[in-house]
Amino acid sequence: MPKYSAIIVAGGSGSRMNSPTPKQYLEVEGKAIIAHTLQRFLDFDPNIELIIVLHKDWQEHFKAIMTEHFAGIAYKITQGGKERFHSVKNGLALCSGQYIAVHDAARPTVSVETISRCFNAAAAQKAVIPVLAATDSLRKITPQGSVAVPRKEYLCVQTPQVFEAELLRTAYEIPFHENLTDDASVVEAVGKNIATVEGNPENIKVTHPGDLWVIKAFLENGKHSQ
Repeated sequence: MPKYSAIIVAGGSGSRMNSPTPKQYLEVEGKAIIAHTLQRFLDFDPNIELIIVLHKDWQEHFKAIMTEHFAGIAYKITQGGKERFHSVKNGLALCSGQYIAVHDAARPTVSVETISRCFNAAAAQKAVIPVLAATDSLRKITPQGSVAVPRKEYLCVQTPQVFEAELLRTAYEIPFHENLTDDASVVEAVGKNIATVEGNPENIKVTHPGDLWVIKAFLENGKHSQ
C-alpha cells in the first residue's frame, strides 16, 4: 500500500484561455503544463501513486505525453465528471494511499517544499491546505454595491489539498451542492476543521493567456522549487 496518492484534476476545458487546446496541455518550456505538474510530485516522491482525472476526448493525448516524458512511470486514469466534485470522487475511487493530495493540473509551479509541508502536516492534522495571505485590497459584493473588508481576515487558497484517506472518502459520500467549491469545503461539510500551511507565491493556477508568461518565467528561473 503506497503512503501517498495524488489526484491530478485535469478534466477542464480551459475556456478562458481562448484556445482550442485545454490549458493543461499547452506547452511551456518544451513540455505540456500537466507534465511540469506531474514532475513536481515525482520530485517529492518518485513512488507516489498518480491518479489523473481527464476528459475522455483527451486521454490518448495524455498517454502520449506520459510516453514521451515519463516512460516507465505507473499511473491511473479516470474520467472527469460534471463538476470538480464528481471528478475528484472518480479519482478517489482509484486511490490506495494513506494520505491523498488533490491538485489542479494547471498549477505547474507548486514547489516540492509546499507539497512536502502539506503531506507532513496531514499526518497530524488529517486535513491540510496551502494558503497565502491576501495582499490586494478586498471588497465584498452587497445588494447596495460593494464594501471594503479587512484583508487580514482572508487567505488565498492553493492546492495540493491533502487529507487522510478515510476522512476524504467519508466526506465525498455527501451529496453535491454548489457551495462545495474545493476539497476543503467538502471535508468541512462533515465537521472536520482544516489546517493551513504556507503555500508558495509561484503556485498560480493558469487561467488566462497572460498566466503562461508568468509560468514560463518561473520555470526558466527555477523558482518553482523554492
